[in-house]
Amino acid sequence: MLELSARKRQGDFTLDVELQAGPGITALFGPSGSGKTSVINVVAGLSRPDQGRVVVDGRVLFDSKAGVNLPPEARRLGYVFQEGRLFPHLSVAANLRFGRNRIPKAERSIGFDDVVEVLGIGHLLDRRPAGLSGGEKQRVAIGRALLACPRILLMDEPLAALDANRKAELLPFISSLSRRFCIPILYVSHAMDEVLQLADTLVLMDEGKAVANGPAEEILSRTDLRHLTGHGEAGAVVKAKVGGHLAEHGLTSFTFSGGTLLARHVDLPLGSAVRLRIHARDVALATAAPNFLSVRNIIPGRVVSLTPANGHLIDVMLDCGGTILWSQITSLAQTHLQLKPGQTAFALLKAVTVAKEDIAGRVS
Repeated sequence: MLELSARKRQGDFTLDVELQAGPGITALFGPSGSGKTSVINVVAGLSRPDQGRVVVDGRVLFDSKAGVNLPPEARRLGYVFQEGRLFPHLSVAANLRFGRNRIPKAERSIGFDDVVEVLGIGHLLDRRPAGLSGGEKQRVAIGRALLACPRILLMDEPLAALDANRKAELLPFISSLSRRFCIPILYVSHAMDEVLQLADTLVLMDEGKAVANGPAEEILSRTDLRHLTGHGEAGAVVKAKVGGHLAEHGLTSFTFSGGTLLARHVDLPLGSAVRLRIHARDVALATAAPNFLSVRNIIPGRVVSLTPANGHLIDVMLDCGGTILWSQITSLAQTHLQLKPGQTAFALLKAVTVAKEDIAGRVS
């Protein structure tokens, strides 16, 4: 558990943040300059707040009132940067053991072989960093941080420098780390696909403050926060499971509390837990169940709220069996439909509008 309260003036920028991060992966998300990296540098001891308190796993790392300020090397934290920052003169195996060798044997709670297996780097152990790809370097950097047996793992946009293929290769590894090794992770990102796949808890940062903090599905589905998640990202995040594959049609069915939803095929086993990002702009509404449509997803629900949005749009929130779907319709459409809270309506969603990057497999 991380408990953080910190205020620090940096030129014209002021970090003034309070947050807690529990088990699993807590993602710090926000625009450049919002204070994400400043937060984890405060936790790591690389930046000293003007005032505040930092507690990790019950241990006070910084307390301005009590005069406590442990140096970075005494905090027992793991830090993974955007670049691997490996020691070029050491082999992969030696890089991995660097932090581990500084931990008393009695406190080495994470096994070397376990880390090598999870990260899939057994074939790299004798190589030097110069002969590794960007993705391989980051896997080794993650392994080195883990083998220091940290109380919390800090990750500052570790995939930002990688291409899409290397990024897709690393995301499943990162997703499994917290649960496999029982280590909370504080993860900085400005990429929505990373947040969708990784975050258990989401903290939205803006102008040095944590303006929202909660379960990722809830935060990403709030209409009042779309200015921070991005106007183009407006939409709901749905927790579902893989229900079946229609290989001959290139589709996969997903089951969720509101029923079944068809989307593009994903190569995941039946029963796999997923998150689906359903963009509000892709959800049409009807007041009666339509027939003879090419649209494959016709999901009944109850209108929860209608809220004016920018550009003569209306945000409509629909409760579909306990799952909230978000639709954006024009004010003209609302004039014709006359939707009201409590009314039954049907969400219409074409299967092809749910892109592969909007489907994130999750480690249960």
